[in-house]
Amino acid sequence: MLVLLMPLSNALLWAADDTEVNYLDLAALMLRDGNLDRALSALDRVDLQTEKLLNAELDEDDEKRFDFGRYWALRGSTHQRRNELELARDAFNKAIQTGRTDASIYLSIAQINFSLQDYQAALDAVTQAGSDVERIASVYHLKAQANWLLENHPQAIAVLDQAGKIFPEDYSFQRRKVFFLIELGLYQRAAQLGEQYLQNTAGSADDYVAIGNALRQSGQIDEALAFLEAAQIKYPGHVTIKKILAHTYIDQGSLHVAADIIHGAAILEPELLSEAAELYRRAGQVYRALALNSEVPDQQAKLKQRLAIFIELNRFEQAGSMENDLRRLGLLGNEDVRYALAYALFKSGQFQRAEQHLSLLTRTDLFRKAIEVRRAMQECEGNVWKCT
Repeated sequence: MLVLLMPLSNALLWAADDTEVNYLDLAALMLRDGNLDRALSALDRVDLQTEKLLNAELDEDDEKRFDFGRYWALRGSTHQRRNELELARDAFNKAIQTGRTDASIYLSIAQINFSLQDYQAALDAVTQAGSDVERIASVYHLKAQANWLLENHPQAIAVLDQAGKIFPEDYSFQRRKVFFLIELGLYQRAAQLGEQYLQNTAGSADDYVAIGNALRQSGQIDEALAFLEAAQIKYPGHVTIKKILAHTYIDQGSLHVAADIIHGAAILEPELLSEAAELYRRAGQVYRALALNSEVPDQQAKLKQRLAIFIELNRFEQAGSMENDLRRLGLLGNEDVRYALAYALFKSGQFQRAEQHLSLLTRTDLFRKAIEVRRAMQECEGNVWKCT
């Protein structure tokens, strides 16, 4: 009575009389239902040696002959779905050795080889699959990417061009080509193709980032700005678009606009406050930079930047008073920071403390600067007011 309540597949799997169970049908059923462990258990119950002996006694067209090709194909599919890729590849190859020439088996081998980073073997398997896979779009993506990773760049692009003709409504090939062109540094061509792509599709934020950056890299600053401004309107909460737009304004020399954009982005990503403050400083708005610096969450970045701002404002005593905080956060291990502190101490007339830091500098360029500061201190000795 209990057996009648069990699913049919379970009852068959654990049937007492093995000779009444078709384990290939059972494995196929389990595989279709996603019961991978049970599919493998069913296949493991097949005695291959016995089946070989039985087949030897039967005629070629006898329905009772065991189908070894199907056995290995099922085993390959089960291992592949369990992500046991090498076992899956071995099983599929054995299926081929038994005479199975299904295009799907070669395609599975191609996918497995690609995942195992054996890209040439993946391409070879696709070739062996023959014409049956010529209308499968994913095959062209696999071929293009495999060629690209093998650094057969012209062939990779040729595959995408071929796919574009076969699947004119599938713009994913055009998109992939845009990214390939960007990686090759062909920014102008990538930008042109990218804009064509966006005319045909909605496009993702990442697409706008890549194409906008391609326009920027190709030197088409005005076009990049117009494109990225439109992208920012479409994706107002996308920080990366704001970053690239800001850097494009920096390329144009519009530091104030760039600072405003990064400041706005910092609402979404507070770590950008330091960059916004730095841009305001570079734009000449030093007091605004100092005000914004107080909001920077990263204490190390905050103190390094504040030290630079105090020095730029000629507020040397305030800069010199930061020594303990800089030491507490381990920033004096940075020789640029140590030199800046030494310079501030020198300019505030604290020569002895300045010398203590100058003597610890080892980097060649800073060592030379230290010599100049020492010379200035010697000249000002007794007349400290001349150096402050």
